[in-house]
Amino acid sequence: MDIKFQVVAFDAAELEPESSFWAAIYGGTVDVEDDWHMVMDADGVPRIGVQLAPDHVPPDWPDGDPPQQVHVDLWVTDVEAAHDEVMALGARLLQAADDLDAEEGWQVYADPAGHPFCLCWHRTALPS
Repeated sequence: MDIKFQVVAFDAAELEPESSFWAAIYGGTVDVEDDWHMVMDADGVPRIGVQLAPDHVPPDWPDGDPPQQVHVDLWVTDVEAAHDEVMALGARLLQAADDLDAEEGWQVYADPAGHPFCLCWHRTALPS
């Protein structure tokens, strides 16, 4: 098997807010089609697909109906700065970390379509 790249695809009732959010996270662009948006990172590598699903119901994290089925973990070097950035882009904080100064941890957010994702850190494992 020769895999060229891997893409996580999200359903969304509105393509533009969802794809724009992820393009800003990756510092990239959006390749727009009628019912599909491909989010490219700053190097032009496909990262997130957004599929039009007019009846999309956001998952109710963590144990609701419908339940979470997949999420993205983004490992960051500066969680406070990353938090500010995702919030400014339209994320919602679902679960705050107990201690942002801890050696490692995560916070859970929802993107504009309601899909959970995490900002994660491990201060000694990630290059600054």
